[in-house]
Amino acid sequence: MPAFGNEFENDLPYTEEVKAKTEHLYPLVQRQIPRIEWEMHAPYIAAINDLKKHMDAVILAHNYMTPEIFACVGDFRGDSLALAMEAAKTEASVIVQAGVHFMAETSKVLSPEKTVLIPDMKAGCSLASSITGDDVRLLKQKYPGTPVVTYVNTTADVKAETDICCTSSNAVQIVEHICAEWGTDQVILIPDQYLAKNVAAMTKIKVITWAGSCEVHERFTPEDIREMRAGNPGVIVLAHPECPPEVLAEADFAGSTSGMSNYVKEKQPNNVVLITECSMSDNVALENPDVNFVRPCNLCPHMKRITLPGILRALQTMEHKVEVDPVIAAKARKAVQAMIDVKLEKQSEYSHIGKPEVIALEDRELAGRALEISA
Repeated sequence: MPAFGNEFENDLPYTEEVKAKTEHLYPLVQRQIPRIEWEMHAPYIAAINDLKKHMDAVILAHNYMTPEIFACVGDFRGDSLALAMEAAKTEASVIVQAGVHFMAETSKVLSPEKTVLIPDMKAGCSLASSITGDDVRLLKQKYPGTPVVTYVNTTADVKAETDICCTSSNAVQIVEHICAEWGTDQVILIPDQYLAKNVAAMTKIKVITWAGSCEVHERFTPEDIREMRAGNPGVIVLAHPECPPEVLAEADFAGSTSGMSNYVKEKQPNNVVLITECSMSDNVALENPDVNFVRPCNLCPHMKRITLPGILRALQTMEHKVEVDPVIAAKARKAVQAMIDVKLEKQSEYSHIGKPEVIALEDRELAGRALEISA
C-alpha cells in the first residue's frame, strides 16, 4: 500500500509531485477556492485519488459536499439515491460515502456484496433520525390498509417497513401510482412533514405524514426570500420541497436538487438563488460559470463532518464499515426497487394551486396513544 503517512490530523505538504497530480483539477474549483486554500487541499486530493485506485474504491459525493470533495475526489456526484444506484453498477469493491449515514446504508442495501465506508459515523441526519421502524409499524396499525411511501432520506429499518420509497423528484408521481395500485385515495407519506404538505398541494390524494423535518430547510422563511429579492432585484428563486410550503410559495420554481440543477443549466438565469444547503450552490456554479449565484448559507452540520482528511483516513484504515442486517436490507431493497420500477414521467414540480394541507400530522406519542385507546 502506498505510504501516505498516518498523521491524519496534520497538514500534508504541498510538493511539486502533489502539484503535478492535482493542477489539472484546480480550474474546476478556482471560482470557489482561493489558491492559498487550494494548496492545503491538494495534498489530500492527490493522496485520496492515488489510494482509491489501489484500494479498488469509488467515492460517492453528494450535492451538499464542499467543492474540493465534490469536484476533485468524487467519482459519482448527485443526490443520495442516484449515487447509490451508480455505485451498484460499478465493479469497484469499496464504496466511500461522502454524505451522511442513511446514504451509506442505502448504498449497502443496493450493494450488499461491497464494502461501504463512511468517514465519520456521527454524520447523521435530523430527518432520518426523526422516525424508526417501530414508528412505522405503529402507523400501519393505526391506518390499516393504507400504503406507506417513505422518503429515501431514512434509515434502512424504516425503508424495510415501507411499501415503496420516493425522492423529492418523483414524490407526487409515486404517491399517485401507489394509491392507484392499491385502489385507495389515502397514503402515509413519511417522514418529512414539509415534503408531504407540498405533495398534498399537488394531488387530490389524502396525505398522512410524520412530524419530521430537515434542520437545514426548515430554517428558511418567506421573509428570507423577500429580503433576497429586495437585495438582488430580478433574482430567480429556486427552492427545495423540504422547505415549508410558505417558502415555496415565494419561489419561482420548486423541485429536487437535480431539478434545481437542471433548471439552472437549461434556463441560464442571470442571477439565481438556491434555497437549500449552501454547498449545493457552489457545486452547481462549477458547471454554470456564466450564472451569478446569490448564496444563502444554511449549512448542514452533519454533511460538513465529511472532510478530505476523513476520506483519506477511511481509505487507509477501512473504517468505518456500514453494515445492514440482511433481513432488513432485503425488505428495504424491495421498497427502493419498487420505486425504481416506476417509470418517471417527469420530475415533480411544486406549486400551490391546491392547499398545502395534510389530513394528519403524526408523531410517536400521538400514534402510540391512539393505539392504546383503540386497544
